[in-house]
Amino acid sequence: MAKALTVKSIEALKADISRREIPDGGLPGLYLVVQPSGAMSWAVRYRFGGKTKKHTIGAYPRFGLADARKSAGIALRAVAEGRDPGDEKRLARSIQGAEQNQIETILDDFLTRHVDVKNKASSAKESRRIIEAEIKPKWKGRQVQSITRREIIGLLDDINDRGAPIMANRVLALLRKFFNWAIERDIITASPAVNVKAQGQETSRDRVLADDELRLVWKAAKAVGWPFGTMTQLLLLTGQRREEVAGASRTEFSLKVEQPLWTIPKERAKNGKEHHVPLAPAVVSIIDAMPVIDGKKKLLLTTTGETPISGFSKAKERLDAEMLSIAKKEAAERGDDPEAVTATPWRIHDLRRTAASGMASLSIPVHVVEAVLNHKSGSIKGVAATYNRYSYADEKRRALSAWANMVAGIIGDGTDTNVISIVRASQ
Repeated sequence: MAKALTVKSIEALKADISRREIPDGGLPGLYLVVQPSGAMSWAVRYRFGGKTKKHTIGAYPRFGLADARKSAGIALRAVAEGRDPGDEKRLARSIQGAEQNQIETILDDFLTRHVDVKNKASSAKESRRIIEAEIKPKWKGRQVQSITRREIIGLLDDINDRGAPIMANRVLALLRKFFNWAIERDIITASPAVNVKAQGQETSRDRVLADDELRLVWKAAKAVGWPFGTMTQLLLLTGQRREEVAGASRTEFSLKVEQPLWTIPKERAKNGKEHHVPLAPAVVSIIDAMPVIDGKKKLLLTTTGETPISGFSKAKERLDAEMLSIAKKEAAERGDDPEAVTATPWRIHDLRRTAASGMASLSIPVHVVEAVLNHKSGSIKGVAATYNRYSYADEKRRALSAWANMVAGIIGDGTDTNVISIVRASQ
């Protein structure tokens, strides 16, 4: 009769020229397999369906003697109950493999290991939103290896057909990165996104608000009021990005000084570089008039004190509606048909472009405008670009002050300026 194995007897075992199976007298059916290399593992031998079968438990010492006996006991109990532990193990592996290869599981891994690591927080957030909204719902539960090129084209066609060709392009770009990453991780062997062409034609936007549009935006912003109307005024006068203005903290502003300044920390700047924005008197007046809502972050634009304002789409709709209402009222006062007044669509980002264009119209040099916008200047190249650390502080202040004065002239009470984007249908 085989002797019961002990930890001491196992440690004393030496490799032989041939493979050996040493039975454990402490639990009949359990064997310690010793390879010529010295590697050891546990296995259970049993009879099922009239045949002798083997069920592998795992390697020693990862599975110690006690763990091996426990696992062997579970397997032998399954046999006694009429179940084959070998088949159950293979089924479990199959299920586990299927779950691990589901596209939503791989996409989550892609977001965590690649997107969040390689991108800025704002870009990673947008990639996550696209994956959750556009990709996962379409292929949830599918094995990543089963996705075909034709299905990718179909997904892009669906997005394009609903009038979102730019989103179709964003989805394609993200899928290309995802499948290439999956190849690098040895999850798939080939990318189904290869040679899939972009669905939508993109053109660079060059929308700049005409003077009368700018005047209507300002009036509408005053009518909308705090906080989104106020944000709109700040966007126009500073030329900074929406997220930078909306997420600003009061601690970033130095207002009670001879030359007021807003310092956007590198953590919040899109290009990762600290940015200094000189503030014109009109901006300081707007900020001074804002309500102060207490909170740990001391946010400038907040209704809760804890989080920056959000809901920009609805706020933009309110602004558009107010602009149209003002334009119709002015048309009626002129004796025109207010119902014939229409509006050309515009975006919040157009305010930034309008500020840049306005400063350029005032003969502000392009590199100064780019410094105001916190862009990397394309007009300073080579070694000069590498070593140029001059921040153009005085030039930026003069540029933004000149722009604020220009806006002040445009938003005067006169309403007889030429209508460019909000027009009379009869013309």
